[in-house]
Amino acid sequence: MKRIGVTGHRSIPPEAHTHVLEGIRAVFRAAEGSVEALSSLAVGADQIFADLALAHGAELTAVIPSGDYEACFDEAADLARYRTLRARAVREVRLDFAHSTDEAYYAAGAYIADHCDRLLAVWDGRPARGLGGTGDIVTYARNLGRPVTVIWRDGVERG
Repeated sequence: MKRIGVTGHRSIPPEAHTHVLEGIRAVFRAAEGSVEALSSLAVGADQIFADLALAHGAELTAVIPSGDYEACFDEAADLARYRTLRARAVREVRLDFAHSTDEAYYAAGAYIADHCDRLLAVWDGRPARGLGGTGDIVTYARNLGRPVTVIWRDGVERG
């Protein structure tokens, strides 16, 4: 089974959204055989990736950074989407952090990088804004020698 993981921004500008969707779809269309998709199901790139993975018949593995992870969802609709995706996951990995901290997010990203064959990064190429951000996880994965596919629309800056 091929394992594809994701790291990415929570906020994707509207002018990059279609490009991101098409980039992720292309990866799943090109994947041969069965696929396991690893995601923390965060708002933004993680949830988009999980939705598209399920639409393409992949098995979803939810990587939950902390015991209070649900508290980090500010909007009721985002929490509901998280819960729906989590319920559709065939596997769940719950990390041993009580609270959603930067360290917990970094550990979740590292777990995904450690356990995938390819990492998709919905990333503008800029440094992480805090420990465990997309730039940190891309660097971690590349240091492992993990193939990283960056999906972003040129010329678009994250807000």
